[in-house]
Amino acid sequence: MINEIIQDLESGYQKTVEALKRDLTKMRTGRANVAILDGIKVIYYGSPTPLNQVAALSVPDPRLIVVKPYDKGLLAALEKAIIAADVGITPSNDGELIRLPVPPLSGERRRELSKHVKKQGEDAKIALRNQRRDANELLKSLEDLPEDDVERGLKKVQDLTDAFVKAIDTEVERKEKEVLEV
Repeated sequence: MINEIIQDLESGYQKTVEALKRDLTKMRTGRANVAILDGIKVIYYGSPTPLNQVAALSVPDPRLIVVKPYDKGLLAALEKAIIAADVGITPSNDGELIRLPVPPLSGERRRELSKHVKKQGEDAKIALRNQRRDANELLKSLEDLPEDDVERGLKKVQDLTDAFVKAIDTEVERKEKEVLEV
């Protein structure tokens, strides 16, 4: 029973860390990254289709994202979808492809983004603590187990929590360094 609780907790922790990584990847840092275009849908033959399925996305240099549609008739729809997504970059259409020049971030904007990264990291840690609390309450509610087994389970929960908090700190530190890099 204790092992099941620990496995469920670890699974929940992994999902929390993956969600944090996904959110941090989408953050614009002054460097071109096609991940900021994730989630953008284009109306293609009447149905919303992910941008990366109707166009080739590339980063030819650190300050430019190029969107080359597989069907040139989609250029206007792609441009409209990118503008509607409000990614903070104005697309330029040259009739063949769409260029997204990524503007450099100001020092003030870098500090704001750094604070936002820390806040997202703290939110992820709060999610871990909530999951830990639930697991601890579940372990304490098991009446048919010896007290020593419950204590060992509580220690495993804490060790697991510490490991995942360290993983979150590492991700936040990495992203913060990327944001503050000029």
